[in-house]
Amino acid sequence: MELIFNEDQGIKQFLMENQQFFEEELLEEAINVRDKIEEIKLLGNINLLANAHKVVLYVVDGMKEEVIAFGRQEGIAWAKHNLTLAFKLEWIQAIRTTLWKFLYEYDKLSDHAISTDNFFSMGKEINGLIDEFFKGFFISYSNYKDELLEAQKKLVENLSVPIIPISSSVSIIPLIGTMDKLRANTIEEKILFEIGEKGIQTLIMDLSGVAHIDLEAVQDFTKLLDGITMMGCKSIITGIRPDVVKKIVNLDMSFRQKAEIRATLQQTLKDYLKTDNAIKSEQFSL
Repeated sequence: MELIFNEDQGIKQFLMENQQFFEEELLEEAINVRDKIEEIKLLGNINLLANAHKVVLYVVDGMKEEVIAFGRQEGIAWAKHNLTLAFKLEWIQAIRTTLWKFLYEYDKLSDHAISTDNFFSMGKEINGLIDEFFKGFFISYSNYKDELLEAQKKLVENLSVPIIPISSSVSIIPLIGTMDKLRANTIEEKILFEIGEKGIQTLIMDLSGVAHIDLEAVQDFTKLLDGITMMGCKSIITGIRPDVVKKIVNLDMSFRQKAEIRATLQQTLKDYLKTDNAIKSEQFSL
């Protein structure tokens, strides 16, 4: 490797003049990443070699703010395209190692122009800035992934609490699966919001699909019924399973004073649709 060197070159200029050699050495260091260069470029429009050179120039220039900002930018890009963190870790380590090789070569070619004290001081600063780059990268990567997971969690929670209108004032919420405290809280938030938002006057809650309900969830459910009443909405509960009834009885609780209890959703819907049609017919005849 015949590096380009002039006596009046600074470290930054030396790295810029030898960019091709730097990239070749970098690829030798990053064994697992080098075969993924083109794939990563296609997936996320991320040019690893160009970005590595950019980081190195920021580092040798001591541009801390730019290093951190670029790390954050890279973190979001990698998170968006589900690129592997292991590759990034290897790539950053390869950048660090290659940079030190070139700093060593620069010092040799310039006949040891950097004193021992300055060399160690420079080393501390360079390693610190590379660490700052990775810290900025990792924080933004993690934050993006956390926000994405939270958004997906909220989407799943909303989908698991479907409120279906059957008329302008009557809606149904069919509950299925396991009911724990977390889900009970989600249901409470969604129901109270929808009652206020859509002016629901009667809410039919079908529990026939609830396979299991925690004791804490039963307690929260009774509080929810109070909240529904306070909002001027009538509660109708259908399809309570025997095991749920047993838990309610064991807790010495009763839904009967807080809501109307019906055996099946089918019969309840039939009654309400019949009533609704009768009201419409009466209004039409008037």
